[in-house]
Amino acid sequence: MADVKARASEITEAESTRLWARTTGSKALFERALRTMPQGVPSSFQAWDPYPVYLREGKGSRVWDVDGNEYIDFHNGFGSMVVGHAHPKVAEAIEHAARTGTHFAAPTEATVLYAEELCRRFKAESVRFCNSGTEATMSAIRIARAATGREHIVKIEGSYHGHHDAVMFSVVPNSDLMGGREAPATTPMSNGIPAVMAEYTHVVPFNDLEVLSALLDERGDEIACLILEPVMMNIGICQPEPGYLQGLADLLHRHGALLIFDEVKSGATIAAGGAVERYGVVPDLACWAKAIGGGTPAAAFGGRADVMEAIGHGAAQQGTFNGNPLCAAAGLATLTEVLTPDAYEGLAKLGTRLAEGCARAMAENSIPGHAVDLGAKGCVSYRPEPLRNYRDFLETNPDLYLASYPWAMNRGVFMTPGDEEQWTISVQHTEADVDRYVDQFADFCAALATA
Repeated sequence: MADVKARASEITEAESTRLWARTTGSKALFERALRTMPQGVPSSFQAWDPYPVYLREGKGSRVWDVDGNEYIDFHNGFGSMVVGHAHPKVAEAIEHAARTGTHFAAPTEATVLYAEELCRRFKAESVRFCNSGTEATMSAIRIARAATGREHIVKIEGSYHGHHDAVMFSVVPNSDLMGGREAPATTPMSNGIPAVMAEYTHVVPFNDLEVLSALLDERGDEIACLILEPVMMNIGICQPEPGYLQGLADLLHRHGALLIFDEVKSGATIAAGGAVERYGVVPDLACWAKAIGGGTPAAAFGGRADVMEAIGHGAAQQGTFNGNPLCAAAGLATLTEVLTPDAYEGLAKLGTRLAEGCARAMAENSIPGHAVDLGAKGCVSYRPEPLRNYRDFLETNPDLYLASYPWAMNRGVFMTPGDEEQWTISVQHTEADVDRYVDQFADFCAALATA
């Protein structure tokens, strides 16, 4: 392992130097952006040391940066672009909305049709719209609190659910700040969060019903809900064990609490109906964003009609741009015309081809890691065994990912800049695109194995 880490460090230095030499336009734009935006980016997730690569355009499965470098896009907007870039059907829907009115702050027929499709696809009875995953999880938690009359919530250790105060705890805690397995610490991720908020948010491990059961036995009458990604996706990809999701629902309902699925990343990516379809468990509430909007800032939450009725009884949920006709048109085209059953069959084939190719490359070169294949999503995690929870993720080797990122970028593969993220395949990717990813990754593994 020491030799592999040393080799990874050498690759990181050499490939990073090459990448920065190829992206001088990004450097110049970054220096300009620093004058008007903190860190030179519109979102902290886009920051990178010494600067991020700034993109100019995208079409199909490809993107181009401001220096004119072409890449096959496996980043795809952190999973938003399962439709690929500039898909004709989505572009047509957006163009029509642009010519007939992008915003009214009044309900439209497109919004109603969009709501009906979300309910059908994700087995929800009632939905409301918003504009981001953060807004969706924030609203779902408020509705759960209102419906139950309780104030405390539970989240999973190491999970991210947006940047509102209630869930900005135990997102990426360092090992010395985590606490014990049976009592994970409620550690804030950000400055600016009132300390008192920690009293209302409790943390439990993923794939562990015992710790949750003990918490509910002690404080169940205070807890409104548990929110979780049914597949943890900010540590690579960590799947629920058989029976875990149903076990959560049973435990929570026994104590009068609600189950919320955060499907911002998994919805419409791991299956047409997200985790509800793949694992067969229907939560009380769920949150969707990213892939449901075809590249527009569309988001929604919903679930049981009796729970959602809290909105009509004093639980505030507003937003000037909620369900606007532009996002509704793009989202409706995405879900009904692009992400069809045939599309998911194609995504599954490409995903399996990609994950198997990566797994083969690691095995042939004795690289400690495993590959995950889950619909349009997948990843390589540099730990031999699959992840069960966040503490397993801390055993992965980030040095290998740090080397793989500039290596891939220099070979025309655009990837997410972090070892906790994954690839996203779009309906516009081809077998040749996937094979190019596998080929560069195989070369990377061979380079790592070279003493």
